[in-house]
Formats: sequence, C-alpha cells, structure tokens
Amino acid sequence: MANLSEDIQCAGSDTRPPMLDKADFASWQQRIRLYCRGKENGVNILKSIDEGPFQMGTTRVIVAEGTEGPINLGPERPRVYSDLSQDEKDRYNADIRATNIILQGLPKDIYSLINHYTDAKDIWDNVKMLLEGSELTKEDRESQLYDDFEHFRQNKGETIHDYYVRFAKLINDMRNIKMTMSKIQLNSKFVNNMLPEWGRFVTAVKLNKGLKDSNFDQLYAYLKQHEAHANENKMMLERLTQQTVDPLALMSNVSPQHYHSQSSTNPPTTYHQPHSADTSQSDLGLSPTDNLIENLTNTLALLTQSYKTFLPQTNNQLRTSSNPRNQATVQDGKVVVQNVQGRQNRG
Repeated sequence: MANLSEDIQCAGSDTRPPMLDKADFASWQQRIRLYCRGKENGVNILKSIDEGPFQMGTTRVIVAEGTEGPINLGPERPRVYSDLSQDEKDRYNADIRATNIILQGLPKDIYSLINHYTDAKDIWDNVKMLLEGSELTKEDRESQLYDDFEHFRQNKGETIHDYYVRFAKLINDMRNIKMTMSKIQLNSKFVNNMLPEWGRFVTAVKLNKGLKDSNFDQLYAYLKQHEAHANENKMMLERLTQQTVDPLALMSNVSPQHYHSQSSTNPPTTYHQPHSADTSQSDLGLSPTDNLIENLTNTLALLTQSYKTFLPQTNNQLRTSSNPRNQATVQDGKVVVQNVQGRQNRG
C-alpha cells in the first residue's frame, strides 16, 4: 500500500503536481513542466521558472498635456499592479502560481533546504543543483553513460524484452542530459550486441529493414516476433555445447587389432589401444571447451604413438615390414622383423 501511495504522489493529478523522486530527478523535471504547461496561463508559468519573476519597472505619470506643446511628465515612480496591462498581469500572476507548483512537488527534506527562496526560478535552480550537481558532476555522468553504452551487451539468459527495456532506459538517460547519437549508431549497437541465437534474425533485419531509416523500437518489435525461433536456436546451441565430444570414446567401440606371429618360437604380439583417462566434465569440472581440447590432445597423442609403433620412419623398414614373406612384431617397444617364408599360418 505504501508503494502505491508513493506512485500516486509521484504521478500527480490534475489538482496536485507530481512529487519529486530524488532518485529520478530527470523524470520529475519533465513531468512537472508538462503539468505547468497544462494549466491555465501555462506558458507564463514556464517563463517564470525559466526566466525569473516579472519585473514591474517604473513609470512616469502625465502631469499636463497641451495641445501644441510637449507632454509634461511627473517624477518617475515604481509601477504597481494597476499600472499593468492584461498581458503583464497574466505574467505577474504566473510567478506566484509557478512558485506554489514547485514547492508542492517537493518532499519535506528538500523543501526545508530551499523554503527561504520566493522566486520559482531560484527554487528550480537550487533543486537542480542539489540533485544533478555541478557541471563537473554532469561531465562525470556523461562519461559514465558513454562507458555504459560502449560496454552494453545482452546478458546470458536475458529475454529480448528485458534487453530492450535496459537499452531504452540507457538512451533515455543520455537524452536527458543532452547527449545525442545518430540513429544508425543506436540501431547498430542494439542489434550487434545480441546473443548468438539471434544471429540470423539480426542479419535479416539488416537486409530487409535497414539501420538508417528504422529506430531501435521498430527493430525490437520485428525481432520480438521471432523470439520463439530464437529460443529454439538457443536450445540447440546449448545441447551442442553441453555434449562432450570424445573421439577416444568413439575409438574404444572398435575391437582391438591382434597381430599374431606365425613363428613357432615367438608368441603372438597383440597391440592394445591405450586407455584414455576419464576426462568427463563432471569428474574434472572442466568447461566444454577445455574438455574438448583435452580430448583432442589425447587423440593426437594416441595417433602419434600408433604412427611410431606401426609405421617406422625409415624406408628400409617400411619395405621390409610390407614384404608378405616377413612378419613384423613389437617386442619391448622395438619392431622385430622375422622371415616366415615357407611356414604355414596355423592361426
């Protein structure tokens, strides 16, 4: 209930100006000016806020007016309300109305700091100074917003609606302090920093909609229509990322090759595929990328060992081991070639 009451006060009504939210002065500034403009004599109320109070000035009363001679004027005196024209009276009356509107829109703690001012412009300027700060503070704010814009990205798991709302708020904050950017800069920033699942839809936007004529609100409305398809792309990407690609596990499904010696003096030598260490993601806590690199490294080591074992590097050994009358066996890590010509294969 308290939050609802605060929202009502901040929004204001036809009979009460919007209440200042110290955390969002820029928004209150816009709403209070719209409130003033909607009132009777609103143009003069805004003049009182921007230009200060109406200056009455002085006048001189005509003492005597001859038919032929010059007009005789009395001494100069300050003007009073009755001396004003109707337009001047409207301007004068607007000063009091502007002061009342601003004071009624201030919370107690802010009001207590500036209630000694009587002019609407003085009150307005001091409230701005309290909440916006000096010119140096504005420069810091501008620098911070530029930095936020430079590093703006769609967060993982963030919906396109939340991404759009964050972006729109950032651009609104920049515009509130008179920071301007071209339409193509804003559109490019919006579409080029979305998550990968939006890639093909972003490409379609660039080809069909263009980034010069549209604004980022229109781009959001177009992309929003394809959110379901983007979510499907996201699920596919997550499955591909989570699945561990293990070439060694695939090779383990192949039965080991046995190389039997046909010599009666030497027992058959069998090559057993080296067993890879368990590099599962759950056991080692590796990321999918690290796990894939580990698996590829193990595979490369296996292929290198196989190459060294079964394909010796010298041409002479290659010719000997490929001779159908000879039998190559592995003993103590060395390749031994035996002549088996004339023997019968009993295996």
